[in-house]
Amino acid sequence: MPELPEVETTRRGITPHLIGERIQTVKVFDHRLRWPVPPDLADNLEGRTLNSIRRRAKYLLLDVQGGSVIIHLGMSGRLQVVKSDHPRKKHDHVDLIFAHKHALRLHDPRRFGFLLWSEAPEQHPLLVQLGPEPLLDDFSGDTLYAASRGRRVAVKNFIMNAHVVVGVGNIYASEALFRARIHPLKPAHKLSRPACARLADEIKVVLAAAIEAGGTTLRDFYGGDGSPGYFTQSLNVYGRTGEPCFVCGKPVTQRVIGQRSSFYCTRCQK
Repeated sequence: MPELPEVETTRRGITPHLIGERIQTVKVFDHRLRWPVPPDLADNLEGRTLNSIRRRAKYLLLDVQGGSVIIHLGMSGRLQVVKSDHPRKKHDHVDLIFAHKHALRLHDPRRFGFLLWSEAPEQHPLLVQLGPEPLLDDFSGDTLYAASRGRRVAVKNFIMNAHVVVGVGNIYASEALFRARIHPLKPAHKLSRPACARLADEIKVVLAAAIEAGGTTLRDFYGGDGSPGYFTQSLNVYGRTGEPCFVCGKPVTQRVIGQRSSFYCTRCQK
């Protein structure tokens, strides 16, 4: 599933081509996404200028006068800017065609993504209860420490909770915990204030590095320019079961935590 760095990479890839351009035509080739594409989408978009493209957690918000399109890429979705007459592929579901004859095309083979319209996106049920953005100043060791008090859940599950902080997916949680030297099964309420400060800092470092590298190369992910990400070259523990830890040499351990595969070093992470 595209995570925060992949979604941010997509946002950065499509933004220069579309901001300030007028949406001329909306073509929906298949309404059957995770939730049906709104039947009035064209009425809300055609003739309006795309003012900005924002990211909130793993959602993209395309802002026009009067509201926003909320897009989630699901398990296998991607957005690309193509010529409006570029031949469609089997799983191309929606085109937003701009006056300069380019189209923003949503491709989603598994159809777990969605595209919705909202006049007040910040108040939409999908967004209103989300936690802080990890790369902004309102997320810190202090906020993480305060949120962890009384929470007995494993710290890996805790930081993957979007009510605590958004966008820390499975890969990035494993990597941040390794860098912070924290065992993924440690109960959140046992984290000290210094440990929370380290963990918050490492979450920021890991996510920022992944964004700069273009996201993490997953089987179905491509950026806004069609290129895969390259952050997998820098992974310390994720997917390295049995391989030596880069710090101490002990084999990396894999274990299922919260129904997700987790990777860590039993010597370095306490």
